[in-house]
Amino acid sequence: MDGENRDGANGEMEIRFRDCLSVRYIQSAALLCRLGYEIESSARKTGDASSDDLLRHEAFILNSVLSSVAFLESTINELHADAADGAYYFADEKQEILLRDIGERWKNEKNFDRAPLISKYQRILEITEKCPFSDHEQAFANIRLLLEIRNNLLHYKREWVVIPVTGPGVPSSKGGSTANRFEKILRAKFTINPLAAKNQPFFPDKCLGHGCAEWAVLNSLIFTDAFFRRLGLPAPYEGIREDLATR
Repeated sequence: MDGENRDGANGEMEIRFRDCLSVRYIQSAALLCRLGYEIESSARKTGDASSDDLLRHEAFILNSVLSSVAFLESTINELHADAADGAYYFADEKQEILLRDIGERWKNEKNFDRAPLISKYQRILEITEKCPFSDHEQAFANIRLLLEIRNNLLHYKREWVVIPVTGPGVPSSKGGSTANRFEKILRAKFTINPLAAKNQPFFPDKCLGHGCAEWAVLNSLIFTDAFFRRLGLPAPYEGIREDLATR
């Protein structure tokens, strides 16, 4: 949180604050990811998980994934707000010039608010004449998938999912369901939830394990790290990286 003292309009001293909610979101995402990992690790040792453990695990993992996307949203929103408000906290003159340029070239707050999340990152890179992300970059592609997961969780629609009950191998989702599509795309991305029953669909049950939460946290950081490197700005979470372990 940044703060400053100044004289108010009536001559009285006043204190102003600018919070950095993005840091809280990524800390929360990492903490919840670790808590989910602890439950999975304990279940591997004992061979069992109580109904309370399963509920806690689901809450930790689900909210870790959602907090990772909230981190991405708040990070870009805070950067634009600082640029628009002239709230520069950098000693480097080049960094202040860059932020001033963003504020001057993207003044319309309504247009910014209405822009899709990824478009905000890309547009700011274009404004500052930095190289935008390519669709072929792995971190960028993974963030698109993460946003798809978040959108499906927040705007969830019930649907029939077909799970074969005969035949060799691990049962998997079939047909044109969301579970089937996510399974094809994500199964090789991370370890599936070890606490999910074999006859449960991939999404959300097998998808939402520590592997998914860790993938969400790490790829969110990889993406924002690359973004701030291209801008030549320090990442707002630079000082708390030791709090961002995922297991």
